[in-house]
Amino acid sequence: MSKVLVIGSGPIMIGQAAEFDYSGTQGCLALKEEGHEVILVNNNPATIMTDYDVADKVYCEPLTVASLEKIIAMERPDSLLAGLGGQTALNLAVELEKEEVLKKYDLTLLGTGISSIMQGEDRELFRALMNDLDQPVPESEVITTTEQARVFAAEVGYPIISRPAYTLGGRGGGIVHDEADLDELIATGLKASPIHQVIVEKSIAGFKEIEYEIMRDHKGTCISVCNMENFDPVGVHTGDSIVVAPSQSLTDDDYQMLRSASIKIVSALEVIGGCNVQLALDPVSKQYYVIEVNPRVSRSSALASKATGYPIAKMAAKIALGYTLDELENPLTGYTYASFEPALDYVVVKFPRWPFDKFPQADRSLGTKMRATGEVMAIDRTMEGAFQKAVQSLDTKIPEVDNHWYHLHQPTDLRFFAIYDLIRKGTSMDKIHQETQIDPLFLQVIRHLVDTEMALGTEGLSQPLLHQAKVYGFLDDHIAALAGCTTADVEEARREYDIQRSFKLVDTCAAEFEAATNYVYSTFAGMNEIAPLPSKGKKALILGSGPIRIGQGVEFDYSAVKAIESLQKQGWTTIMINNNPETVSTDYETADRLYFEPIQKEIIASIVEHESIDLVFPQFGGQTAINLAEDLEKAGLPLAGVRADVLDALEDRDKFYAALKKLGIPHVAGTTCHSKQEALEAADSYTFPLLCRPSYVIGGQGMVIVQDKQELEQALAESDDRHYPIVLDSLLQGAEVEVDLVSDGHSIYLPDIIEHIEPGGVHSGDSMAVFPSTLTDSLKQKIRTYSEKIAVEFTYCGLMNIQFLIQQDDVYVLEVNPRASRTVPIVSKVADIPMVDWAVRILTDDAEFSLSQQPDPIFQETAVKYPLFSSYAMTDLDHKLGPNMKSTGEGMCLGKTVEEALAKVFAHLPDLYDVKEACLVELEGRHVPEASDLPFEEWITKEDAAVYVNDQSGEEAEKRRITAVKNGLTVMSEAATFYAYVKGLECKDPVPVPLPQQSLEGVKSL
Repeated sequence: MSKVLVIGSGPIMIGQAAEFDYSGTQGCLALKEEGHEVILVNNNPATIMTDYDVADKVYCEPLTVASLEKIIAMERPDSLLAGLGGQTALNLAVELEKEEVLKKYDLTLLGTGISSIMQGEDRELFRALMNDLDQPVPESEVITTTEQARVFAAEVGYPIISRPAYTLGGRGGGIVHDEADLDELIATGLKASPIHQVIVEKSIAGFKEIEYEIMRDHKGTCISVCNMENFDPVGVHTGDSIVVAPSQSLTDDDYQMLRSASIKIVSALEVIGGCNVQLALDPVSKQYYVIEVNPRVSRSSALASKATGYPIAKMAAKIALGYTLDELENPLTGYTYASFEPALDYVVVKFPRWPFDKFPQADRSLGTKMRATGEVMAIDRTMEGAFQKAVQSLDTKIPEVDNHWYHLHQPTDLRFFAIYDLIRKGTSMDKIHQETQIDPLFLQVIRHLVDTEMALGTEGLSQPLLHQAKVYGFLDDHIAALAGCTTADVEEARREYDIQRSFKLVDTCAAEFEAATNYVYSTFAGMNEIAPLPSKGKKALILGSGPIRIGQGVEFDYSAVKAIESLQKQGWTTIMINNNPETVSTDYETADRLYFEPIQKEIIASIVEHESIDLVFPQFGGQTAINLAEDLEKAGLPLAGVRADVLDALEDRDKFYAALKKLGIPHVAGTTCHSKQEALEAADSYTFPLLCRPSYVIGGQGMVIVQDKQELEQALAESDDRHYPIVLDSLLQGAEVEVDLVSDGHSIYLPDIIEHIEPGGVHSGDSMAVFPSTLTDSLKQKIRTYSEKIAVEFTYCGLMNIQFLIQQDDVYVLEVNPRASRTVPIVSKVADIPMVDWAVRILTDDAEFSLSQQPDPIFQETAVKYPLFSSYAMTDLDHKLGPNMKSTGEGMCLGKTVEEALAKVFAHLPDLYDVKEACLVELEGRHVPEASDLPFEEWITKEDAAVYVNDQSGEEAEKRRITAVKNGLTVMSEAATFYAYVKGLECKDPVPVPLPQQSLEGVKSL
């Protein structure tokens, strides 16, 4: 048996998200399936990948060459797999080669070789290769100075596109419209590139953008797994574009021409495994250009895998071990081989999920730099149905659009909805096409949806029209609103006309071969082709959490997958519903059956009826699933561990505080307000500052701290009816802590307390935190007592998260989350206890399980959790910390001491004691002698400038923080964060430590 070191992609960030957790998990399991020992380095605690069911040893260590070399020296692996960890892992593989670490430890790189990676990623080498292959690329030049870019722009004319080398998500790149844009964008791009290299190219914005996902083995066999067509033309990053698979507007000649070009390029690069090729096609001629190649499993690989059912990462891992495509069986069909190109008899639509609902003040424009935090995928037999399902899956209110033509001229996240509105208003599709260059075929799909809306408003519920509306993906409550009737009327009409939802299979072969697949989608176009899943025991439906967004990330996928494993271990048949193509929960090998669908009451109810579900589990799908609980309960669906009256009692401030008063538990003063007038009147009885927030929100969305009544009036003026009821809370100063616990309604299991480093008022998702805590025993006991009283008072069963504020010896309750939380994976891994498994066993009344019999955890190390801010994608925002969560992901490092863990957290930053100009500190009333003494305007231009610390309020402070972000610097807006960084400098030589191995009974391997 050989030992393989796998590099993961690290914390979730814009441009590199959960798709690499999915790919990495598949790859690790494929390696283990072949008998290899897997050593994983990935400092993302939220993922299922960093679980001991996936790897044999897990290191949550910094993803740096120095850290990796220490682990390699300790573990002595035989080989390295870097192709599944995104751009982060790929860049590290190149650096390890340059530093001769691979040679020093005789380490074999599996899969695509370093020279091939460099040819694909280094812009100059790639352009030279394309010229050798006679593959057209846009007129371009590789530059290393702003002056070179200026000369190029003068020659070819504006606009030009900037693409930095070795970056992810278009980081540091963009469209340069004129000379005013050039200096800042080129400087940012050169700084973002690890090799200080940018390719500037003549813009071909407006061309069709097409992607091919290619697989190749070491013998040169090459197949196209999937091709995809962007709804948006070239000019919008593919991660920010709506994508349709397979391509819809290409002729067969176009398709074959671009497929042949993609295979020729991948073959010349000698890629071994998966590769993504992006091309641009002139819509009025056969002229095409090669945009770029990703010689690794990419964001699109996860989409292509879920769109086709072909497990790209799994096959890529086995190809990296030396297998050929014609030796590997496709597990979805059971007897076709991996060399068989998938065929689709349905259409797939991917729709990005942007963070602009949290940051309405941000610049919403889209370009070559990715802005989306996640994405949804929808499957149907019609494009209309797939588009509708995709929008329904976004889990956000359909936005109201003003200034429609602005969103068409300058692409924004609202462009699709602006087009919809303009067609509603009678604007010609020719005019929209001329402005956007979006293919008329896609505009026609939107036209069909608008026409159906109009007809429902005038014709009522005739059988043909109702059937067409359902084929086009309209939900019953939407149809009712358009037709001016009730949802019950629509349901009755559907029963009368026998218009029922059908279920169909994803089988990779367009039903050409019979396939025993468990991967399902619903449609109203065609006959039902699947029977309910046979079950020897009970059936469970697990609700997923939908797309990755700020405040609800991959940590909920971890809980959902662990719940599935636990249920399967108990003999339950498991069924998953989710719509996120990036996740392990939507791997068809995870649950016994997967429904790729919007998480909507109507669809959930139809699955429950079709499958005869015994129990629905909303507790592991974040706020998305919990918010559905009341509607599902009213519909008579059997819910596990959740009651609408309990949710209401915990969320409604008046009811919750009444319960706490009865229990003798102190709380922060606050009230629930159902109108603006009520909120203004309530504020008179409190002392400012106040925390103002909507109910039932994710990640503190809409939360603001108001310093006086004028600011409260302004905040209320900016809110609308959907934000109510609004909660007003007093904002106390103090330290914040939180707990994750398991409750059986009579007692709790609370492993330890998570202690925030930043003070109360900073959202828990944006705080650094220490686990286990350093609190006194008396404070710990008080928190345990309060937690148990709350859980028992509500006879709550399952996972619960409670947040507290500490002032000296006093403990106040802030809020309760009656569900799996963001920190459940961290607590589970560091305390080495299967929290989700225990919760599931309680929820299923497992007679063999007793919560009170579980042993206390033994902590070997201290963990520090830290937030990851994708500030490079939102450079116009002030990332000052507050109650509205801003981080896109989180990392974690372990150490024997807090200082050692902190040293690892900040390992990517310079030592301010060694490099004086590395850090500029502007803290209110404090002076740091080790930091730079230069004025901000001078310091920001220095090559050593790396960390800017500013906790001040006001326009000037905000402007400086934004300037620092635009210059690619680390910005700290809390003194506590800075002092944690300084504290970490006390440990000079941190030692890698793996996550603790499971000593208690866990759950079965995937």
